[in-house]
Amino acid sequence: MNQQNRSLYMGGLVAIFWATVATAFKIALAEMCYVQLLLISSITALIVCTFELFRTAKAGMALRTVTDNGAKRLPLLMFQAMLTPFLYYLVLFKAYSLLPAQIAQPLNYSWQVVLILMMSVLYKRHLKLSQVSGVLICFAGVVSLSLNGKADLAGSLSVEGISLALGSSVIWASYWISKLKNEIDPVVELFYNFLFGTIYLAILSVFYPMEWPSTKGLLAGIYVGIFEMGLTFILWTKALRLAENKIVLTQITYLSPLLSLIFIHYILGEAITPLTIAGLALVIGGIYIGNRKEISGKST
Repeated sequence: MNQQNRSLYMGGLVAIFWATVATAFKIALAEMCYVQLLLISSITALIVCTFELFRTAKAGMALRTVTDNGAKRLPLLMFQAMLTPFLYYLVLFKAYSLLPAQIAQPLNYSWQVVLILMMSVLYKRHLKLSQVSGVLICFAGVVSLSLNGKADLAGSLSVEGISLALGSSVIWASYWISKLKNEIDPVVELFYNFLFGTIYLAILSVFYPMEWPSTKGLLAGIYVGIFEMGLTFILWTKALRLAENKIVLTQITYLSPLLSLIFIHYILGEAITPLTIAGLALVIGGIYIGNRKEISGKST
């Protein structure tokens, strides 16, 4: 199997794993508060990353990362951990606790278009016509999803939940921008992100009295830590490194929200409405158009 095929295989696994996590979020949140869910998930992801460090003989590298030039690297790693997993998942899990999964998931998925806008502002880049079109199409999808009151049993969607879901996309895009010029090994970086994130969450948990979760809730939280965070982040990083054509690899992830609707319907029992499908199609279409590599006769 060549490198491109290996990367596509890993990308396919990532798409499947991420397709299941919206359902896992809702199952876990039915058993515990969002802070407790994130604490369990972050600890699980930290364990996964620690195992990967030793499996790949990078434990020494992780130590040298903070001992050599640590004054420069530690603040960045601590800041990244504040963004993800701490703020991002707190906001996202709270949104999921307020919204049907079929609404929260595609709203959060709009982060890729938010990233285009943020990079345009921060790096003073003019948006291409395709990017402007993608943003507008994605925005139409967000509006469609936000107006889809029939997706909720109460007949109306939480404005707070919608705001949080969209806000999470801004935090996630900010996290990726913080990684652009970072030369730290990706696995080492993930390890410290979850290490500091777990410390932040442990401090926060003092203010949220918690009981030992049910077996169902605990297993769902562990599942999220493995298949939303730890293992899947590692697989995705490796897939990106191996990919000879990163555009094709990235497009595989567009399958996640589509597959997710199947799990949401058959496991959670949510009735998927036509407006949800239309809104999701617009969001994915906008992301695809906005990120499409333009090819002309003069350049690629």
